[in-house]
Amino acid sequence: MAVTFTYKVRDRQGKIITGSIEADSQTTVVTKLRQMGYIVVGIAEKAEIARGAGLSFKGLKRIKSKDLTIFSRQFSTMINSGLSITKCLGILAEQTENPKLADVVGELQRDVEGGKALSEALAKYPKVFPPIFTNMVRAGETGGVLDEVLARVAEHFEKEGALKGRIKSAMAYPTAMFCFCMLIIFVMITFIVPMFVRMFATLGGTLPLPTQILLSISNFIRGFWYVILATIVGLGYGYRRFVATDFGRLRVDRLKLRLPVFGTLARKLSIARFSRTLGTLISSGVPILQALDIVGDTAGNAVVSNAVRQTRSSIKEGETIARPLGESEVFPPMVVQMIAVGEETGALDGMLQKIADFYEEEVSATVDALTSLIEPLMIAFMGVVVGGMIVALYMPMFSVITLIK
Repeated sequence: MAVTFTYKVRDRQGKIITGSIEADSQTTVVTKLRQMGYIVVGIAEKAEIARGAGLSFKGLKRIKSKDLTIFSRQFSTMINSGLSITKCLGILAEQTENPKLADVVGELQRDVEGGKALSEALAKYPKVFPPIFTNMVRAGETGGVLDEVLARVAEHFEKEGALKGRIKSAMAYPTAMFCFCMLIIFVMITFIVPMFVRMFATLGGTLPLPTQILLSISNFIRGFWYVILATIVGLGYGYRRFVATDFGRLRVDRLKLRLPVFGTLARKLSIARFSRTLGTLISSGVPILQALDIVGDTAGNAVVSNAVRQTRSSIKEGETIARPLGESEVFPPMVVQMIAVGEETGALDGMLQKIADFYEEEVSATVDALTSLIEPLMIAFMGVVVGGMIVALYMPMFSVITLIK
């Protein structure tokens, strides 16, 4: 039996069109409207048009990329299956496990039902949906390939999350070992050394120089711990304020790139992020100048961001991407040459993805090498410091034993 459906669609020029149509099912309506060249915004049976605004919007925290990955993947699958955008958002609001993201998705559904484009609704929540997400969705709406673009978004976040996960897991053991080492040193200085002080007071005589130094350090830390704590907090606060300025961030990020070993890792990580993000945006149909704007804001390093912005300015004047990137001294010659080849062959997005794959593997290999190097260094550091403290504590006792003999 035919049912009357009301629909809201967007034409190729972005204009909203509403109307009604009779069909056997909602899927049939979606198919007909897509054949007519429309992007489906919302469909409902005439009896279901009025929908209550159920969820209230709560305070936001940064939502993990894993949540966005799952959201994008499910959204893409449902759109590809023929469901309307509002129907998809309604289902996602109900089944999304993260309650904060579920609230946001509910708000998106109401905005889209009210006539807003999905990308326009997403732009209201920049702390949830980063610029790359919003702009790729906008490009997908314009080209009528929203399902494909959302699948690319999910793939982008999956690869970015996998890289971060590899770095975190590789650095977990050295970090835990360093914290354990600091804890041992703190306990020895604040609790064990004072016990030996009372013992030394009964021995008389002059304490060896290493023991005197250790006792002085212990007395200073125990007597002026509040000064040390205030200094650490003050330096941390000052550093954060300094990095919050454009000048400070540029100085710190430039220093990061010049550090031995770690500078190479930071450079490779920035290049991987730049290539992955730019390649994903271009392949999704985002204009090159707009894509470079987004990449400049998400590069993660002020030096790289400046190089990208200079490249954008040069492209406005008719230059290629490769030449200004080569002049920036941030990108290695191999990257510049591969980008130049990608521009010449018309396969820039594919070439950028290859660069990203290569540098992500390089980052993983560098992190593994650093981990294998840091572990023995941490063991040696712990042995030298803790062993030195133990020797300094027992030296007076050796002196007493010698005197007794």
